[in-house]
Amino acid sequence: MAVIIDVDDINIPELSIYTHLTDARLRKAYEYEHGIFIAESQTVIEVALDSGCKPISLFTDRRYINERASKIIERCGDITVYAADKKLMSQLTGYELTRGMLCAMQRPAPKSVEELCSDAKRIAVLENIADVSNAGAIIRSAAALGIDAVLITPSCCDPLCRRAIRVSMGTVFLIPWGYIGEDEHWWQTKGPAYLNSLGFRTAAMALDDNSVSVDDTALKSEEKLAIILGSEGYGLSRTTIDNCDYTVKIPMYHGVDSLNVGAAAAVAFWELRNSNGE
Repeated sequence: MAVIIDVDDINIPELSIYTHLTDARLRKAYEYEHGIFIAESQTVIEVALDSGCKPISLFTDRRYINERASKIIERCGDITVYAADKKLMSQLTGYELTRGMLCAMQRPAPKSVEELCSDAKRIAVLENIADVSNAGAIIRSAAALGIDAVLITPSCCDPLCRRAIRVSMGTVFLIPWGYIGEDEHWWQTKGPAYLNSLGFRTAAMALDDNSVSVDDTALKSEEKLAIILGSEGYGLSRTTIDNCDYTVKIPMYHGVDSLNVGAAAAVAFWELRNSNGE
């Protein structure tokens, strides 16, 4: 049974997980094998619980104890629930937390590339995506538009940082994902060939003289395809592009040269989805 504690001081040590630890420090919380992440809002917390994530504690607006938080508390079992008023909780971010609920959870064990790709037909690879909102939006689109798994290169932002989770609306817990390569050099020089060895043809999303259109018939008919997306400012590295089987562009109109990577990902995922619907 959960233990409910009323708090009136946001700076107490027991709340340090929520108030003083950055996403990077939470990720390296050594008392937990794989670290910690924070899920925000009832919907996201419920999706995380449904996916098997293990809760550590809950911090909620006390108004919700007998309302929207009650079912979550019941599901979480023997944890500590910290309850505070709305004004106190707003001190976390400097503005009112409209969803009024945070849950600290253990990070799940990472999955290997081989495990993620074993039954996949369409995967996305994120290279050096630094903006957490873009990462969350891409993962949400991947889950919604038929991508089977997402691979993250080492220089990308953490998909389990608080804002990325929130922007993804919890879909980061619905679609399998994991890291590829120990460093960016390995990924750029060897990663595409490694995906080839797993049966995937690789498609680098980039504006290039040798690009084919995203609706190219041969590209769309590939049985197994890895769609590779680059950073917000510079796109994919030249090395990655040169090592991929295809370079792919989205045709533009009215003099527009490119889309935000989140928008481009959604277009590419839909256009290149598995035509067999598997």
